[in-house]
Amino acid sequence: MSNKPGPFIVKDCTLVQISTGLRAQSLKDLREGIATVESDCIYYHFWGNKMAPSFEQLEYNNDFATWVAKELNDIILAEKLSVIDPSEFSSLEELREELLDIIDQRLDELDFPPMTKYDKQFHFIKGFIVVFDTYKRVENPKDMCLEIPKMSVGSIFYHFVDARRRNLNSVDDFRAWLMGFESQYEDLIKVISEIDPFFKSISEIREDLARSFRDYFMEI
Repeated sequence: MSNKPGPFIVKDCTLVQISTGLRAQSLKDLREGIATVESDCIYYHFWGNKMAPSFEQLEYNNDFATWVAKELNDIILAEKLSVIDPSEFSSLEELREELLDIIDQRLDELDFPPMTKYDKQFHFIKGFIVVFDTYKRVENPKDMCLEIPKMSVGSIFYHFVDARRRNLNSVDDFRAWLMGFESQYEDLIKVISEIDPFFKSISEIREDLARSFRDYFMEI
């Protein structure tokens, strides 16, 4: 008899914001702040907007790029910061180093580092996730076809995005669970691995996940 993993335990989460008290008014200040803040702060400024309700498409993909563009008016740097994909880095410290390298290169190019007004400073925020059980359980992968469309933004964020910090090989919870069925769902795992965790909204990720499960089970 083949081994089978336990049920998929659906959890939900909310992202709590905590002010660090650290602010930046110039590009040099931003560089110093990024170099010294806790890694959870770096995480928040890349991923936090995924959990925030928004009715408009964000022009830039992280808080650093948004502030550099809007308040420092440095579009060149903002675009370089915006294309950084945090999911490509094995640790937040590697991501921090990438940020510092890009900002240092820009500082070397500028005679006078840009500065904004006092009331337009960048506020470094630290975020931590509060997790709670939904008491929903998914016993069979096929049942995900119905369950995923009903999952909240918090559930998708927790299981598809934040899971990469918790699981071996930086995989999401959906793939980690399917891997427990040995090689039975290799094709589905491959499809899920191609879903972008960063440059898509959580709603788009939920749609892609639901479609991946639905298409897979329609074909077999």
